[in-house]
Amino acid sequence: MSMLYSIEKLDELRARVQEAKGAGQRVGFVPTMGNLHDGHIQLVQAAKEQCDVVVSSIFVNPLQFGVGEDLEAYPRTLASDQHKLEAAGCDLLYIPSVSTMYPEGEMNQTRVKVPGVSEGLCGESRPIHFEGVATVVTKLFNMVMPDVAFFGKKDYQQLAVIRKLVSDLAMPIEVVGVDTVRAEDGLALSSRNQYLSESERAIAPQLYQILTEVSKRLLEKPSEWQDAQQYGIHALVEAGLKPDYLEVREARGLGKPSVSDHQWVILVAAYLGKARLIDNLEVALNRLKD
Repeated sequence: MSMLYSIEKLDELRARVQEAKGAGQRVGFVPTMGNLHDGHIQLVQAAKEQCDVVVSSIFVNPLQFGVGEDLEAYPRTLASDQHKLEAAGCDLLYIPSVSTMYPEGEMNQTRVKVPGVSEGLCGESRPIHFEGVATVVTKLFNMVMPDVAFFGKKDYQQLAVIRKLVSDLAMPIEVVGVDTVRAEDGLALSSRNQYLSESERAIAPQLYQILTEVSKRLLEKPSEWQDAQQYGIHALVEAGLKPDYLEVREARGLGKPSVSDHQWVILVAAYLGKARLIDNLEVALNRLKD
């Protein structure tokens, strides 16, 4: 197990990263908001496999929380997070303050907006969310200057936003999407799962079960994708979940699916008690069947 260095000052972070790069080492980066679970740790392990030095960050970003969302309630578990990161082989942990990230205040911060992929889905339900994500990720990328950055596929739209951000702004960073980590019953791991009561936790795995059934229907009859989508929405309601959306999209740019696409993704968000759960399932289509 390597020693974890926790850093609060940007100058120290940059000095350590530059030292690593000067030695020819490949630097991987895993940005987080803390309250880490096995999904985050899998990102660190993926970074460890592909890179010489792994940097993670913990910053609960106020720019991506809308009015009435859980910014103040978001769990802060730094000591536990540090232990988990060290056990996973993370080398550097950057813990910037809000004043370090936004020295002139949040209202005076330059914002980054990614068109197209940030619209609709979670972008419709949480209008400022992806602008806040794109802004903080741009700043963190400029602070860390990694060679590779790792993000979970559970936040599929977020991953698409970051891929476009990096491409459009010509950032010399490889973005790696890491498969969703699930509990044994299929529920995607999330910091917000702890908001579920015992009875709600028993219902929650149906989210993934419904995605699986929608995927099966798409594979059988791709041309009837709208029917499969409607089935999924009704199934969520029947299961006791309150749908925000369940949509079939083309996997790369998240546009409406077309018969010429071979890679689709089903994306879902639903409320269960205090928790807003999101998940997705990629679908590789065989057009010869339809």
